[in-house]
Amino acid sequence: MDSAELIWQNGEFVAWEDAKVHVLSHGLHYGTGVFEGIRCYETERGPAVFRHHEHFARLEKSAELYYFELPYSGEELREATRELLRRNGLRSCYIRPLAFRGYGEMGLYAQSAPIDVIIAAWPWGSYLGDEGKRNGIRTKVSSWRTISGDSLIPHAKASGQYLNSILAKNEAAKAGYEEAILLDQHGHVSEGSGENVFVVRDGTLITPGHTSAILDGITRASIVQIARDLGYRVEERALARAELYLADEVFLTGTAAELVPVREVDDHPLGEPGEITRVIQAKFEDALHGRAEEYLEWLDFIEAPVDAAGKVES
Repeated sequence: MDSAELIWQNGEFVAWEDAKVHVLSHGLHYGTGVFEGIRCYETERGPAVFRHHEHFARLEKSAELYYFELPYSGEELREATRELLRRNGLRSCYIRPLAFRGYGEMGLYAQSAPIDVIIAAWPWGSYLGDEGKRNGIRTKVSSWRTISGDSLIPHAKASGQYLNSILAKNEAAKAGYEEAILLDQHGHVSEGSGENVFVVRDGTLITPGHTSAILDGITRASIVQIARDLGYRVEERALARAELYLADEVFLTGTAAELVPVREVDDHPLGEPGEITRVIQAKFEDALHGRAEEYLEWLDFIEAPVDAAGKVES
């Protein structure tokens, strides 16, 4: 992976190679961490973080759901992110905030273990590749079911829960597919290993609802709003596996992946990316890069640093 000069760690900016934790940190042993994936994009008005407030609001909620008390407010973390991007000179990048139980106590009930918080940012292209965004990807319905809401909290973006996604992703990759699609405990479509799922049938967009053990994706919410603003009907409901094969179009959404068309599911061809997928994808790209006036409120523009003489640095 690419690196940057600095990482924000517990209130300080430290060199990338010096951002370390103790090997007995609680989160390393038990997966007790919550995190976010955020992106910053280059725009005509300079770099801008997409839905910055919503991401840190979800981080705070994920922490609360797992009985974490974050030592910093959402606004403090957003400002730390802005300053990190300025200091690293990053204009287009991926951002990873992480809060986890650190070193201090072992065992499952470790309330005295401190909550450590880091924010890292580095250049990272589309998770499933630019070719995948253009031409679509091949997917496989995983033999692994997504974790039930009776066992964990799907709406929390918690570190340990992603072992489930790792199993599905590895299974799909070893079988020659780019991504996995998981079913929930009832056999309905849930989500990709790191993305939400959308199906297009007869001009209507269908996406699994909150009872299908999904993460309530911020990109998902953005796509739902964009689609409705464009005049498309959107249904949030249980989605049968067979509807993936019968679909006119399928696409996946997520911060890392952005919007990626699916051209094949379980060796059932869906064809080239469809018209509705392309229209929504184009509008979403405009929103990300500040070209859609109606969605400028989603962007947190990063002001350029000022030098000692008071001039804006290029």
